Amino acid sequence: MAFWQARGRWKQARAVIAGALAAGLLVTLGTLAVQARTPSIPALPGSAVASVPLSGLPVQGQEMMELIREGGPFRYQKDGTIFGNRERLLPRAKRGYYREYTVPTPGLRHRGARRIVCGGQQPRSPDACYYTEDHYSSFRLIVE
Repeated sequence: MAFWQARGRWKQARAVIAGALAAGLLVTLGTLAVQARTPSIPALPGSAVASVPLSGLPVQGQEMMELIREGGPFRYQKDGTIFGNRERLLPRAKRGYYREYTVPTPGLRHRGARRIVCGGQQPRSPDACYYTEDHYSSFRLIVE
């Protein structure tokens, strides 16, 4: 084999190796980023997860919890609809397990960012409810 042919194959092999290493590094960094953004939140009260007492919610949140237990009526059409948990910040569950409800923000004409997301098979008596004030970027377990 001529020198130039061998040199060309070496360059080609080196490019393949560099690409594989870069891809592996990206996968590793991506996995670390996902793990850093995806805390494990237990579904049951009494665990060591960030929580908020019901009395610590804004008045509108406390009122919404009461409406949830009564089955409504709800102000917004989206209230009581399925929450997909796409952010994967809540414990994994089958589709349809979580439902979302708007916590009104005084002074806003739209739904705002505050929500309560409850999980369970019976919407009026959920297994657990979570409060978010930043439109699903973080959740706190509501404890009574």
